[in-house]
Amino acid sequence: MTPDRRQFLGFTGIGLAALTTGCSAGESRAAETFPLNLSREQWKKRLTPTQFRILREAGTERPFSSPLNDEHRSGTFICAGCDQPLYSSKTKFESGTGWPSFYAPLKGAVVTRTDRSLGMARTEVLCSRCGGHLGHVFNDGPKPTGKRYCMNGAAMKFRAA
Repeated sequence: MTPDRRQFLGFTGIGLAALTTGCSAGESRAAETFPLNLSREQWKKRLTPTQFRILREAGTERPFSSPLNDEHRSGTFICAGCDQPLYSSKTKFESGTGWPSFYAPLKGAVVTRTDRSLGMARTEVLCSRCGGHLGHVFNDGPKPTGKRYCMNGAAMKFRAA
């Protein structure tokens, strides 16, 4: 299989992330407040090591590694950190990037901010309840929004309808 443009950019981004040093997107989160605020130690007890790395340190999982990428049942994708409902399965689509993708979040479920961690400006997506890093949003998604919320599967859990 020859990688398409999105897969190539995804793989390139992961490589750049691995080489990047300095302040990550997750390190600036300390100054922000969210309704659910736990200490680093409390988060470590609550989350798996992978969930902690992604949600609390703005990490990224390998593409095509999440079982949620292949989740097609009716239901809701929720935050793995605080169980807040984030995305309806009705808005999930196959982006070919290797990460679960959605064209719209549930109302009030996420907040965004500018992420400059790779030397470029991207729009980071955070859970509005706990501030957990979920992924990024891009302007190359399907109608009706034209958005692609490219989420880390390990940052979410699935609740079947």
